[in-house]
Amino acid sequence: MDTKKLKAKENQGDLEFRQRAEEKLKEALGGSEDFSGVSPEKMTTLIHELQVHQIELEMQNDELRRIQGELERTRDKYSHLYDFAPVGYFTVSEKEIIEEVNLTGASMTGIERSALIGKPFSRFVLREDKDIFYKYRQRLLETETSRSCELRLVRNDGREFYARMECTVIKNEGDDLRQIRAAVSDISNLKRAEEVLKVNLIKYQTLFESLPIGITVSDKAGNILEMNKEGGRLLELPRQEYGKRKIDGLEWRIIRPDGSPMPAYEYASVRALKENHLIENVEMGIVKGEADVIWINVTAVPIPLEGYGVIIAYSDITERKRMEEDLLKAQKLESIGMLAGGIAHDFNNILTAILGNISLAKNQVTPEDDIFDLLNDAEAASTSAQKLTGQLLTFAKGGAPLKETVSIKDVIKESSLLVLRGSKSRCEYSIAEDLWPAEVDLGQISQGINNIVINANQSMPEGGIIRVAAENLIIDDGHGLPLKPGRYIRISIKDQGAGIPEKHLVRIFDPYLKTKYGGSGLGLATTYSIIKKHDGYISVESRPGAGTTFHIYLPACDKIVPEKEEDLLITGHGRILVMDDEESIRKLVGRMLNNLGYESEFARDGIEAIEMYKAAMESGMPYDAVILDLTIPGGMGGKVAINKLIEIDPEVKAIVSSGYSDDPVLANFQEYGFKGMMPKPFESLSLSKVLHEVIEDEKE
Repeated sequence: MDTKKLKAKENQGDLEFRQRAEEKLKEALGGSEDFSGVSPEKMTTLIHELQVHQIELEMQNDELRRIQGELERTRDKYSHLYDFAPVGYFTVSEKEIIEEVNLTGASMTGIERSALIGKPFSRFVLREDKDIFYKYRQRLLETETSRSCELRLVRNDGREFYARMECTVIKNEGDDLRQIRAAVSDISNLKRAEEVLKVNLIKYQTLFESLPIGITVSDKAGNILEMNKEGGRLLELPRQEYGKRKIDGLEWRIIRPDGSPMPAYEYASVRALKENHLIENVEMGIVKGEADVIWINVTAVPIPLEGYGVIIAYSDITERKRMEEDLLKAQKLESIGMLAGGIAHDFNNILTAILGNISLAKNQVTPEDDIFDLLNDAEAASTSAQKLTGQLLTFAKGGAPLKETVSIKDVIKESSLLVLRGSKSRCEYSIAEDLWPAEVDLGQISQGINNIVINANQSMPEGGIIRVAAENLIIDDGHGLPLKPGRYIRISIKDQGAGIPEKHLVRIFDPYLKTKYGGSGLGLATTYSIIKKHDGYISVESRPGAGTTFHIYLPACDKIVPEKEEDLLITGHGRILVMDDEESIRKLVGRMLNNLGYESEFARDGIEAIEMYKAAMESGMPYDAVILDLTIPGGMGGKVAINKLIEIDPEVKAIVSSGYSDDPVLANFQEYGFKGMMPKPFESLSLSKVLHEVIEDEKE
């Protein structure tokens, strides 16, 4: 009940009081309006009754006035709420005219409320959205049911904003006129948030699909809910299969890093769900087919949302595992080399004495003597022993090949033909005519090729064809080989054998891995080490029943191959100081020098050699050359002694010699102050050449 109605009721009460009083008086006068015949007592009673009635009416009016006050206060309260509500309220006629609006609604339009009344609502609808508005309005009036709509409105100053309208159709009492009451909300911030969410969703989806690691989302039952592109590639699961498969239902065999089967309870995803926390860095192998293994590193984290189970991230670590295996191979080679180097050093000293004395003995007989053949056989046996020490030294820690510029074409043919003499196999060559030269250790590279050809021949007991190819190759960054970009020579050696079993193929370059009867198990391991020390790379391809192909990559060079010199002893003269801890070596070298025309004196270590050299300088009879053994157990070796000698004589002509024939000092002797080098074992011919180069070439 509003205030007007309350006031009307109060007036009605006053009217009723007057009418009642008049009726009482008429009743007392018998219908007459003359009061003269009324007794005083009756008049008193009558007045009393009227007073009581008046009091009752006044009480009713007081209650009405109290209710009126309450209503006015309530009206003020709800009028304030109506005007300052966070939603704009509009009452619009059927003809779109605004009839009533709260302050919030007026603020949305940017026009005063009084000025807004009478204006069409469609004026504030963005031109591009008017069609949406009219269709919405028409549907609203047709159905007379509450409906919502989103469109863009325009303020009086031209600024646009997104609005949501909730509208209801109402009818006025007593007529057929209808009104539309609209609650309008500014949802611009919500729309902006939706746009940000949409952009972030696109970013997430792009990132999710382009990540270089596999991502799989599954529920608690293991059903795949979502998987990115890399995950599908690694698991070989087509996108249409997502949602139809389970993690543990794919056709794989899962293995541990040691190769044993991995049970499902060890899967990172299963553990993450069971233990309800992050599980990281679980390595597992996915075995596809018989032996195709992809190694992955898995991290899983549970998802605390209804309907979800776990997010699984897995990266392909197959290449890393291969590199770890290569590192393990290198470590094995290094540990073996530490032992092999020491053995080879001592063995080379022994071989030096043997080969040197044989060469001296051969110089004292003619080829027609019976003993000459015996000496030849002994020399051949010693040469074979020298090759064995070469294999051992290949494993030695550190060092570098003794490189020279050679024609790889000649090396390939000479090495392969040599080992196939008397066998049932033969080589077919496909070598580029313009094959680039290379700087290599001739003995080591020949040995490496020998080992592979021997392996190929032994894989074909009944004989066969070994196809040997060599070509020039330029390697760039995207070639996929673990080599620096540049010019290379690729040598390919393919046999027709039974192939190498998968279980052996991954370990084919391990030392002492023997896949056949006979041999030492060092052949391919030696070749691997040789190629690696030449900054090259070796790989193998093989399938059971389809033969084996080895590919060798060696860096090419721009130098010209020097012409070969005739092998003749070169005699000379002069005083030579020889420093070596082995008496047999000193004795042998003394004989060689005497046969070549030189005078010789000897020292057991570096200290003695320095003293003798200094004394010779002071006496005016200096040495023409000094031969220094690189390693003297328990004493000063040639590497230290050369520095002291240079202080005494900056022009000292020193030759370094060592049983560690792959020692870096030999490979880079000039950097250490030496004028020449001579690896052990050596014979008279090698000694004559190096002395001639150091003494005579220096004079020139």
